[in-house]
Amino acid sequence: MDQTRPGTGGRGQPSTSDTGTADIDVLAEGLSALARDLEEHDDPDAILAAIVPAAVAMVPGADEGSISIVLDRRRASSQAATGDLPTLIDAIQNETQQGPCLDSAYEQQTVRVDNLATEQRWPLFSRRASEAGAASMLSLQLYVEGDNLGALNLFSRSPEAFTDESEQIGLLFAAHAAIAYVGAKKQAQLIHALTSRDLIGQAKGILMERYKISGERAFLLLVRLSQDNNRKLVDLADELARSRTITTSRSDPI
Repeated sequence: MDQTRPGTGGRGQPSTSDTGTADIDVLAEGLSALARDLEEHDDPDAILAAIVPAAVAMVPGADEGSISIVLDRRRASSQAATGDLPTLIDAIQNETQQGPCLDSAYEQQTVRVDNLATEQRWPLFSRRASEAGAASMLSLQLYVEGDNLGALNLFSRSPEAFTDESEQIGLLFAAHAAIAYVGAKKQAQLIHALTSRDLIGQAKGILMERYKISGERAFLLLVRLSQDNNRKLVDLADELARSRTITTSRSDPI
């Protein structure tokens, strides 16, 4: 991605939408406020809901924004969208199977599209996105986990809305947001894992007491039931822990 335009001396000029957030004091104050806000949330979805409107307010040129979650490098979905436009753009990426989040965003931390009406990297996507009302885009990578991607996407209804300045502010913003989001996501995964382990332990205890078997045999029985009934082990354990029975597909409840 070429971030330098002829005549700019290697640095973009403030966009017409810039309200002065690039001032270092204002920017620092904004990032500090964001950090404090994110610390109050431990739910990943709540963090996304806080990230996007703050980005739209702080990054020069942004009119709309969303978080794009891309699974298997193929399916994009919008979360915490500030309006209908971001959701529509992700739907177009899914239909055309091309676009910033399905291609370059995996290899580049930042992707800037100056004018969707003339963009040639993703011709079908660009034409339809332009027709939908998006004129320029700025995509900032939040995380990559294997073939899954999280990206902060900012949109403008004006071409050439995002400058080098927008990218620099966006990268600072995305770094703060990514740390908070990934941290909350890992915490949620840990809580889920601990809860699952506790449920399986309770289910094992019930089976051990009921059938006078060892913990190992009780666990193997849960695994077999999971396989025979095509159900997740933790779901079976949860049912047994709550109701003290498991409904199976081949026999009476256990």
